[in-house]
Amino acid sequence: MEDNTEMQAGKGSAIVSIYRKVPLILQICIGLLLGIILALVIPGDQVVVPLFGQMFIGALKGIAPILVFVLISSSIARRAKGQQTNIRPILFLYIIDMLLAAALAFAMSLIFPSTFPDLGAHAAEGAAPKSISQVLVSFITSAVDNPIHALANANYISILFWSVLAGIMFGAAGHETKIVLQDLADCVSGIVRIVIRFAPLGVMGLVFSACTKDGGFGNLLNYVHVLVVLVATMLLVAFVVNAIIVAIVTRKNPYPLIWTCVAESGLTAFFTRSSAANVPVNMELCKKLKLPESTYSISIPLGCTINMAGAAVTIIVMTMAAVATKGIQIDLFSGFVVCVVSVLAACGTSGVAGGSLMLIPLACSIFGIDNDTAMEVVGIGFIIGVLQDSSETALNSSTDVLLTAAACERQKRLGQEKAK
Repeated sequence: MEDNTEMQAGKGSAIVSIYRKVPLILQICIGLLLGIILALVIPGDQVVVPLFGQMFIGALKGIAPILVFVLISSSIARRAKGQQTNIRPILFLYIIDMLLAAALAFAMSLIFPSTFPDLGAHAAEGAAPKSISQVLVSFITSAVDNPIHALANANYISILFWSVLAGIMFGAAGHETKIVLQDLADCVSGIVRIVIRFAPLGVMGLVFSACTKDGGFGNLLNYVHVLVVLVATMLLVAFVVNAIIVAIVTRKNPYPLIWTCVAESGLTAFFTRSSAANVPVNMELCKKLKLPESTYSISIPLGCTINMAGAAVTIIVMTMAAVATKGIQIDLFSGFVVCVVSVLAACGTSGVAGGSLMLIPLACSIFGIDNDTAMEVVGIGFIIGVLQDSSETALNSSTDVLLTAAACERQKRLGQEKAK
């Protein structure tokens, strides 16, 4: 009896060992294929398979706010005086990347204009901001939200604010307190690693839901043109614009780093459709890339809040489609204004699925498009969100790691040159 138990335990250990040797990206691809196959053979009202996706997203969203708070506060508390964090160069790269993405989206919209033939058929509910001042006021008031409420509701602007203050205050604490903070950060990071190991099952459930809910991908056929422009622009940003930026900053071939970020961060973000939920994944990737924790523990959650190149692309392409549908004449100055506005608005986009769509009316107002029509465009955005929002989130999230790694590589190169 004991021999059988030991044999079964040995087989279980062997299976676990084999499972761990399979790269996570391959496991996720297998989960993706299983999700599609199950969607074809199992009725859409099945509840068990989608439950895996719901649990995975729920776990990521649940642990991400806590992870961000403890990592940032611990990192700042343990930061020695004069220690480099590289945050300024990363912020600069974030802004440049968003501006270039917005300009590219505007150019693509002019070259390949899209229209909404049935504009008026899809109204969307919800209040949209009507001015930049409203966006900025909302940003500031969100920052001073109750910290407990912020953690419970994943208000990352507020979490960043309070974690920075807590880190500064803990910096004056004793060495033992800082060790406790580090142990807490390690504990939460360990929980995140456990959750991420279940990503293949989560992706399987998410793909199953996407293929079986509300007509699945069939609803995309009515808006193929605008969807192609959106996705093509985001791909150009990911593999051309980002490549140029990284090549200039690092003076190296950018594509190995880009592929790593897209495969290990972008793919997961594509299915979670939430920059906030993908924060733990990005933290783990930064650790794998051996980036300084003092840098990425701040830049990644900060990027989740303000680095939204994909959101800027969505806002401009959807707005320009509405402009083309209405037959409104535009000029380069209007294009410049809408690019700047889209970047500023994108910085206030929430890190949740569909967060950028509610800022479309703000950009539409520049061209005199009424709010009712603009909200109809938002409604169309939710229809194509199966691919649009997934692609947007993948670009946003993978770029956070990419630009952080590029800035760290630049700092490392400058240090080596200075040493010589």
